[in-house]
Amino acid sequence: MDNRADVREFLMSRRAKVTPDSAGVIGGTNRRVPGLRRSEVAALAGVSVEYYAKLERGAIGGASASVLDAVARALQLDDTERAHLFDLARAADGIPSSGRARRRGTRSATPRPSLQWALSAITDGVAFVRDQRQDLLATNALGRAFYSPVIGDGGRTPNLARFQFLDPAARDFYPDWDLFAQMCVAIMRADAGRDPHDKGLQDLVGELSTRSETFRRLWGAHDVRTHGAGTKRFHHPVVGELTLAYEELAITAEPGQVLMVYTAEPGSPSAERLRLLASWATNVAHAEAPS
Repeated sequence: MDNRADVREFLMSRRAKVTPDSAGVIGGTNRRVPGLRRSEVAALAGVSVEYYAKLERGAIGGASASVLDAVARALQLDDTERAHLFDLARAADGIPSSGRARRRGTRSATPRPSLQWALSAITDGVAFVRDQRQDLLATNALGRAFYSPVIGDGGRTPNLARFQFLDPAARDFYPDWDLFAQMCVAIMRADAGRDPHDKGLQDLVGELSTRSETFRRLWGAHDVRTHGAGTKRFHHPVVGELTLAYEELAITAEPGQVLMVYTAEPGSPSAERLRLLASWATNVAHAEAPS
């Protein structure tokens, strides 16, 4: 991934989204660019036009935290966008965000046995671990049943982004497919900013950009987001419609990996359907067990 190009396109795309009115700038007529002009961002950030133009050309290495903060305020960046800008600056300076050596390999780490035990201890919700490449590294029993359309018959490590953009079954599994697609790419963008030298992530972006026009368009938008918490809708082929709350927890021992837990509101139809799915998974496991 080209850090200078990412910086340039990110700053330009954010500048295009800020209207003169929202920034308190007198817009005038005959504006040739959407959003703010470079000179207007520079004035709002308290830097020279020449210096801001240099930043927007991608030369962000060495920029101070105070300058980055001022630019973030001028462009009205939210917390995730601001963090992404700082990640891009750290990458330009050769500093990995994790504080650890950059991961250049393509192989995903195998979760520790204790992490798998922790997953297995969660019995009433869907729990799984994914990495920054969207690989599904480990699940609990309910998670295996829930993500059976993604996991399939085994072989290649299940990947949530490949499923999202390359498998037609995703449009059935995700009733809000367009929203999920935007979220998936924006999360990957944020992860790429934190570790731009991750070859596995680079390869995945290249593959999806080649094979999916939608992914290519969303990747080019340079939107970023964190997952955090919220609610999602799913349509599982076994139990039907599910509305689940999710919580994302960073695994501090493994930078880049997160634990995701999906749960249903107690007493809701979705909670009953999760119980049915757990029962189905148990029956399937017993049927497949050697006698």
